Amino acid sequence: MGFAAILAVAVAAAFGATFLPASVLPYLGLLPLALGLKAAWQAWKDHRDGGPEDEEARTEDGGPGPLEVAAVTFANGGDNIGVYVPVLATAGTGGMAVYAVVFLVLVAVWCFAGRFFATRPVVARALARWGHILLPLVLIAVGLLILVEGGAFGL
Repeated sequence: MGFAAILAVAVAAAFGATFLPASVLPYLGLLPLALGLKAAWQAWKDHRDGGPEDEEARTEDGGPGPLEVAAVTFANGGDNIGVYVPVLATAGTGGMAVYAVVFLVLVAVWCFAGRFFATRPVVARALARWGHILLPLVLIAVGLLILVEGGAFGL
């Protein structure tokens, strides 16, 4: 539910971005690039300081319900929207529909895979150790891909 709301906002914003001149669209890649650089900076800062600033308290009552998870997913989805808008805006209407379907199917796959991997301690430890490095790299790569494929800066 939370991801569907994120996707709806991103699609609406991407349709709005289609009113921009075509020469401006590749520069939307600066948004995921900036988000990736920010995430890399935060990961470096956390590593230097000895851990993340905002450790969340863990509950022992079985965890949050579906609506709570959806709300948190949407609330934390600003970076997703920032990445999806440039991708969807440069894809056109048909591409947008394909992306939306693929995103929704893959979210279901990720949910099942996440549950599977979360029960595997070795995998969970590896993701906990390296996930903060992978996220910035992926965001930076997406931003650079949008910039290069769109011909920004004469690339």
